[in-house]
Amino acid sequence: MRFRPVVPSPSAPGLWWGLLGIAAFSFTVPFTRLAVGALSPLFIGSGRAVVAAILAAAALALTRQRLPHRALWGRLALVAGGVVVGFPLLTSFALTTTPASHGAVVIALLPAATATAAVLRGRERPPLAFWLITGLGALAAIGFASMQSGGFGQLHWADVLLLGAVVAAAIGYAEGGLLARELGAWQTVSWALVLAWPLMLFLTMLSVAQQPPSATPGQWAAFAYLGVISMFLGFFAWYRGLAIGPMAQVSQIQLVQPVLSICWAGLLLGETLTWATIVGGVAVILCAGAAVRVRHRPAPALATRSASSLQALGD
Repeated sequence: MRFRPVVPSPSAPGLWWGLLGIAAFSFTVPFTRLAVGALSPLFIGSGRAVVAAILAAAALALTRQRLPHRALWGRLALVAGGVVVGFPLLTSFALTTTPASHGAVVIALLPAATATAAVLRGRERPPLAFWLITGLGALAAIGFASMQSGGFGQLHWADVLLLGAVVAAAIGYAEGGLLARELGAWQTVSWALVLAWPLMLFLTMLSVAQQPPSATPGQWAAFAYLGVISMFLGFFAWYRGLAIGPMAQVSQIQLVQPVLSICWAGLLLGETLTWATIVGGVAVILCAGAAVRVRHRPAPALATRSASSLQALGD
């Protein structure tokens, strides 16, 4: 009796957890843009991490989590450098001079960047159709966001910072998704926050000394969201989704993020929201849906080994 190797398809729970995380992250760009109207970008980028680290330390202590094995701290440092230090600081400085809708242009590159990082780090092997749809989705997302922001034009320093933020987040997402399979989703982001806490506290104190924070209640509320949701609770869902995976497919849900971010920018900040936004948003969501439905192909060695084992059992 012969068995055909089973090829796993995208996990529905993983996709739903990923979508919940992206919904939380979709407010990050417009709320950062709102907060930098009064607060310094250094304070926002570092202070939100300090807030999240306090919550993370409390959660770890209350649940009596054991310290991760020392071999994992280097990987946690990679997560911290990407999503705790790199992305928040780079986007905060970039959004001091560019609108939230323009920031979404670069954020639209994040799904392709995360998928690439996941393949390189997690040794996933999606089929060619996945990469074709990923590329199409990235182009659709960039084209859609460009209609709202006027396009990149000449590359300036804000775009360089945003591109750096995309690379940092992609690395942090991919490594965090892998670590979540070993440590747990919320434990991974919590330990990364605690690890980065001394540096972010120093930067927060430095920013306060340079420019004492003063803002409206609405701007403080935006800052609170960035610290509690964007830096902490949102990662519970996002890393859970990446851990269930397949990571490359779940990462494509990020294609919806620029659509949501521009919608929130229109509603909260008064930036332009037209019928082109709605039509373009539907196109981006359709690409995301097509990407996550592409079947995941296992590594050849693993597939061969699994097929041999199943054949042996059948014989």
